[in-house]
Amino acid sequence: MPIAVYFHHPNLTLEQFDEVDRRVHEATGGAEPEGLIHHSVYGTDGDLQTFEIWASGDAFEAFGQLLMPIIAELGVQAGQPVIMPLHRLTQHASTAAPSTS
Repeated sequence: MPIAVYFHHPNLTLEQFDEVDRRVHEATGGAEPEGLIHHSVYGTDGDLQTFEIWASGDAFEAFGQLLMPIIAELGVQAGQPVIMPLHRLTQHASTAAPSTS
């Protein structure tokens, strides 16, 4: 069953987030983590939040085994996730901004 996962990361800076993201992509060879459907980060620098949708709880737990050592090494506190079953996911087509190049 797909799940939605919300994290509030008080004290997490954009610089720290970008470094975690860089290391995750390095560890996965540039591929998105298995089972990740959606990932977004929002908020203000120093008070970020993330929202993710995973194909299953198992996929999220497997990603945690990759992520947790990375954030521990960087001294980032993960916080406690709020995990909820996903009842509906509707994706709408978006209009891309015209290229300026």
